[in-house]
Amino acid sequence: MPRAMWAGAIGFGLVSVPVRLVPAVEEHGLRLHQVHDKDRGRIRQERVCEVCGEVVPYEHLAKAFESDEKKAVLTDEDLADLPLPSKKLIDVLAFVDSEEIDSIQLDRPYLLAPASAAANKAYVLLRETLKQTDRVAVTKITISTRESLALLRVHDDLLAVHTMVWPGEVRDPAGLAPPESVTVRPQEIEMAASLMERMSADFDLESLSDAYRSALEDLVMSKIQDRPAPTATQSSAAPSNVVDLMAALQASIDRADSDSTATSSQSKTGTKKTPATKAAKAPAKKTTKASGGRGAAKKTATKKRRTG
Repeated sequence: MPRAMWAGAIGFGLVSVPVRLVPAVEEHGLRLHQVHDKDRGRIRQERVCEVCGEVVPYEHLAKAFESDEKKAVLTDEDLADLPLPSKKLIDVLAFVDSEEIDSIQLDRPYLLAPASAAANKAYVLLRETLKQTDRVAVTKITISTRESLALLRVHDDLLAVHTMVWPGEVRDPAGLAPPESVTVRPQEIEMAASLMERMSADFDLESLSDAYRSALEDLVMSKIQDRPAPTATQSSAAPSNVVDLMAALQASIDRADSDSTATSSQSKTGTKKTPATKAAKAPAKKTTKASGGRGAAKKTATKKRRTG
């Protein structure tokens, strides 16, 4: 059982669901240290005070904000005492259809577990209602003294919460998209859709792995065992220029068909099946941005029926 990093409750209306928050992601990368390349001596980052020149231990570190040559020093106690109502409460602002949330605002995922056996009934009630109505909850949560907008949704048999960036933190996309004068023909869209279908056939997300981590582990072991470092077997560079879009689409379709045929032959002969192609990212549904406050969250859901 992973250790809870936060304990509180989900609150919607007069219903309270005591929960424990645990990280939803486990990082498996290798932890590398900084060393001196000449003698392999460890390099450590020391926190040296500019005034007294002493190394400052973590317990004496504070945060500060400077303005007009004035400095406001904030201690951990100051930050812990901030009057935030969401400190121990995942405060539900509104229930909205899942399609209304723009995924670009999603940040870090966490899993929510019932805090006790007494919380199971209310927990299951909220989970099943969200699942059957295909809704998510726009909420607020405070983690490590910082309040965040958050999204509460169902993940398998659990409730999950995603911290979100505030609407004002999403970069204005003006000027980034191609000009409206650039168009594509219906035939090109049809061929691209056909290629997407082929690239999605028999795709198994669970079979994918972190190639960088594997290569890094091999490199580390080669250094430890004093053997030659592994070399790259093939290049994965993307084409630098597309002259004929239709020709490139047709060539891609032909290659996908060839890979699919080869994979099918391997499967019949008992060879372990592997994905024939890389994942094709599903086209995103048209959405509206999630709102960042109680009043704004209500506006987000004006076209939808609300529950509480």
